[in-house]
Amino acid sequence: MPTPVVKICCIASIDEALLALGAGARALGLVSAMPSGPGVIGDESIAEIAAAVRCQAPQADTFLLTARTRAEAIAEQHAAAGTTTLQLVDHVPHDELRRLRALRPQARLVQVIHVRDAAALEEARAAAPHVDALLLDSGNPGLAVKELGGTGRTHDWTLSRRIRDAVHPLPLFLAGGLHAGNVADAIATVRPHGLDLCSKVRTDGRLDAGKLGAFMAAVRACA
Repeated sequence: MPTPVVKICCIASIDEALLALGAGARALGLVSAMPSGPGVIGDESIAEIAAAVRCQAPQADTFLLTARTRAEAIAEQHAAAGTTTLQLVDHVPHDELRRLRALRPQARLVQVIHVRDAAALEEARAAAPHVDALLLDSGNPGLAVKELGGTGRTHDWTLSRRIRDAVHPLPLFLAGGLHAGNVADAIATVRPHGLDLCSKVRTDGRLDAGKLGAFMAAVRACA
């Protein structure tokens, strides 16, 4: 199978962006305001990093992670950020997805599905016609303080595979607790289009070139 696209999330600076891209990542995640979780940076920093990537690595995709759920608010944030892609980490109603598509037709839309139980399969099927990709993660939006990503936890990859097969050929990214030691099993089980990770390639919150290199080598070995 083709080597999955690797997206490094929680990018905090231009230097981190260039480190990730230099290691072979093809997409970067820029985290805006969230109710919980790591990697949040200010909107100005997001715009600066996205602009630098456009100039220095125009082939790379930049994902704006947003917890907003209304089309106008998301579109406004995206216009200021200048990213290529919107990663919708909370459930966005389907009518809002349609409005967002009309407001920002050039943006790729990626809906996150938090895989807690079999209900995620129907949620994914329902969202698939309205977006350009799905991303399966291990958060819990049902908590009083929502977990919308960055947990470092894995979830049931056999369920993720069922979701992948149900929405194929729509691209599907797998997130949640991925690292160099388990990524081969994740790829073999789920067969995702892309892989998304944050905490497992960091040391004390900073992107770690050694961990990043080991992860990328493990991914390439699966090709």
